[in-house]
Amino acid sequence: MEFAVPLEASPQQMQDAMPTTIGFDIGGTNLRAAVVRGDGTIVERMQTSSDGSVKAVEDGIVRVTERLYAMHPEAQAVGLAVAGFLDKDRQRVRFAPHLPWRDADVVARLSPRLPVPLELEHDANSAAWGEYKFGVAQNVDNWVLFAVGTGIGGAMMHNGEIFRGAYGTAPEFGHLTVVPNGRPCSCGKRGCLERYCSGTALAATACELASTRRFATPLVESCLRGEVTGTDVMVAARNDDRLAVAAVQEFAHWLGQGLALVADIFDPELIVIGGGVAQAADQYLDTATALLGRYTTGAGYRPLPRVDVASLGVDAGLIGAANIAATSVVKNSRT
Repeated sequence: MEFAVPLEASPQQMQDAMPTTIGFDIGGTNLRAAVVRGDGTIVERMQTSSDGSVKAVEDGIVRVTERLYAMHPEAQAVGLAVAGFLDKDRQRVRFAPHLPWRDADVVARLSPRLPVPLELEHDANSAAWGEYKFGVAQNVDNWVLFAVGTGIGGAMMHNGEIFRGAYGTAPEFGHLTVVPNGRPCSCGKRGCLERYCSGTALAATACELASTRRFATPLVESCLRGEVTGTDVMVAARNDDRLAVAAVQEFAHWLGQGLALVADIFDPELIVIGGGVAQAADQYLDTATALLGRYTTGAGYRPLPRVDVASLGVDAGLIGAANIAATSVVKNSRT
């Protein structure tokens, strides 16, 4: 299908003329997808589950794409937001801790099975692109996304472009070692930041604190049974459960340390907190931001980044992936 925009189109004209596409957020056991207009508006949603195998994930992508395309044949491409290391050309998934692909040529495997072209992107980069185009980071060209959910995802925008590093894997904030020989991480290392500052880490911290027997709260029994999640801890903290409050305070401490590392390395204008845990930012962000100001090198003598919460919520990744696919359609139409 041909698609064209004026050669001298303004950024706003480009955005208004963007085609409709399909965006995916690929999780370990859940696939979320949406049909997204060029202005970032979601017009159709669909979700399916899988057993986490390569076949189930790939079949799920194909099945959902076919169903959405049947309802919206105006969709001109598919964008996949994947939590894993991609090659610099974004054709292969090198490694994904929570997904089954290992050095897999995902684009080559899936493209023949899909009705429209496919674009692959890291999930944090997709979320950052979504926030840059339609969310809280509009008109900010040098900034960082710190996505806190099951783990930690990171993305960096430099001069309005996604910064990928030399081999396509930058940046990986979540796997910086902050506690030598600390908690084991699914990446194979120990003491990674995301083992202390993520939704999964929040539950682990609560359970560690519960085992000290210093607390006598409703959350303790859930922890001792191993039936607590990060969401449970946040809900309990909002209800003034002392164990949960202590766990959230420790989470805020590690987040502040992580943000200071980001500020020291990248000196961004803005740090956006995204991911599932961002929905409870009012419980920890003030503390984390204060610690950012304390731990950043030269604090008090240099400008510090503004810290804000992602405005697109859990849809940032699939909206961003859809728009990256739309951008590719436009570029290909002009070559």
